[in-house]
Parts: sequence; C-alpha cells; structure tokens
Amino acid sequence: MATRKSANASSRKSTAKSASTEFTGQNMPGFSREEELHAYREMLLIRRFEEKAGQLYGMGFIGGFCHLYIGQEAVVVGMQMAQNEGDQVITAYRDHGHMLALGMSARGVMAELTGRRSGLSKGKGGSMHMFSKEKHFYGGHGIVGAQVSLGTGLAFANKYRGNDSVAVAYFGDGAANQGQVYESFNMAALWKLPIVYIVENNRYAMGTSTARATAQSDYSKRGVSFGIPGVQVDGMDVRAVKAAAEDALEHCRSGKGPIILEMLTYRYRGHSMSDPAKYRSKEEVQKMRSEQDPIEQVKARVLAQGWASEDDLKAIDKDVRDIVADSADFAQADPEPDVSELYTDILL
Repeated sequence: MATRKSANASSRKSTAKSASTEFTGQNMPGFSREEELHAYREMLLIRRFEEKAGQLYGMGFIGGFCHLYIGQEAVVVGMQMAQNEGDQVITAYRDHGHMLALGMSARGVMAELTGRRSGLSKGKGGSMHMFSKEKHFYGGHGIVGAQVSLGTGLAFANKYRGNDSVAVAYFGDGAANQGQVYESFNMAALWKLPIVYIVENNRYAMGTSTARATAQSDYSKRGVSFGIPGVQVDGMDVRAVKAAAEDALEHCRSGKGPIILEMLTYRYRGHSMSDPAKYRSKEEVQKMRSEQDPIEQVKARVLAQGWASEDDLKAIDKDVRDIVADSADFAQADPEPDVSELYTDILL
C-alpha cells in the first residue's frame, strides 16, 4: 500500500505542474489478491456478456444498433474500483460494460438490449439509451459528444449542492473533436467543476484512424488552453486505470476543478455490429489480443503470484458464463412492454 500512496502522491504533484502527464507503467502500483480477482471477474463478466450480446444480435433478438465493449473492459472496471458511492457516470452508446461495472444486473441490461419490459429503461431505450437513477448512471447517449455537456451539468449540480460527488464523463476519440466538448471544458474550468473527463481512445472513430482525423492525437493535452490538467493512461492495464482514477478523483474532490484522463485502449470488434472493420488488419487486432489483453494480463499475474490456480479461474469463468446465460434466457422469455408505455416518461 505504501508503494501506491507514493506513486499517487508523485502523480498528483506532476499533474499540478503540467497539463500532460503519463500513467503508462512507471511506478505501477500493485494490486492485492482481492483486487486482482475482483478486476478479473468484473472484466470477464463484461467480456462474456458482450460476446453473448453479439450472438443474440446475430440471431435477431436485439434490434437497432449494438456497440460492444470487448477489449476496453479495464477502463470502466478500473475507474469504478476507485469511485465513491454517489459519483455519477455518463457515457456514449457503448454502454453495456459501464452498467455491469456499476453493479446493475445482467438480467436488467440484457432485457433492455432485447427491448423487454424488465429492462433497465423499461425496454424503451435499447442498447444505446440505458439509465439507472439508483446507480447514478445517467445514460448511454446516441448523440456524439452530448454526454460531455450533460456530465458537466451533473458536476455543476454537485458544486451547487455542495456535496462531495464527482461526475465521470466517458467519450471517444471521435467525440473529442466535437465543439460542445470544448464549450464544456471552458465552463468546467471557469467554475472549477468536479468532473473527470475520460477519453476512451480506441484508435478509431467509427472507421477512421485518429491519425487521419485529428491534428492533436494526444488527447490528454486537449484541455491545455483551459488550464485543465491531463493524464495519459495505459487503458489496457486495470492497475494503471485505478491508480490514475484515484488521483483524478482526489483532484476533483479537493476543489481543483476538472481533469482529463486519456485511456489508451482498443476495441476488438467493429464500431458497431454492422461494421465489418475492414479499415484495419486482422494482424493488428491479433497483436493487441495476444500482447495487451486486459483480462489475460490479470490472469497471468494471478497465476504467477500463486493467488489462484487454473481451475480456480475456470470456476470463475463458469460462474460468469452461467450468469450471462441466465440473463439471455430471462431476456428472451420476458414480455415486451405494454403499448401504454408509449405514453410514459415523455416530456411535453
């Protein structure tokens, strides 16, 4: 624990001095056995859930758009391990993993994906628009970049109420080029709002490489002109994410205003289920899977430390698969929303 505190203190000092620092491996704080196994299970749940969602989409049980989080699991799990009860989360349409990491039931998420009445948005939001007031999850959002402004509003509410909560707003490298993002940065910096902006840089905005679409591909520097500090993080290593998250959340709670975390991550599937992802090679994807997969990294560390055996990890996988299979069976058996639901939850 002393190592983590030292690393965190060092990172905080460098963040205060510069608008761009890194958390990509140096002085990496270690995880305890409990933390490693918790991260392993949570990431594996998201991975298996998304794999099943992809199957159900192909079978026609899920309609509309469906954006999978496979490969990016360490980002939301590491962040959630550092957050407090009451901290709000808001994200884009790639939102299933965020909901699972926040502790929402796999049944509720899958029922929403399939448009059933037990879904977390009563079957009316589908894959892209899930919400849970109880878990302080303020949605997946289909409008690119919209969640950044809304998340800034959540942070304003926290400051207005004088509570200790921090808003965490996730958005992608493509959304980072939206004008409303910078309007939000300006407001958050001006009023020192408690918000962590998470840029999930998975290298491709829909089908366009960041190298072809952005003049400044170091997204941790996007807040420089507003005086917002930024940290570049290895988003494939859950330990790095949690360490950076602890620093960023403390930065916000101490009244220093917003901070940007650029998570260097990677999605293995296309932008959505309708995307064949022909804009990148199979070799590139396989290289990431074999060398940087977030789940396999934890597995290797756990086995090397002797904290669990192969059979122990297989048992965790079986338990996770059972939960996911149950959620799929439940969702397919659950009835669709009543027609009367068309007229509820509408603002006139």
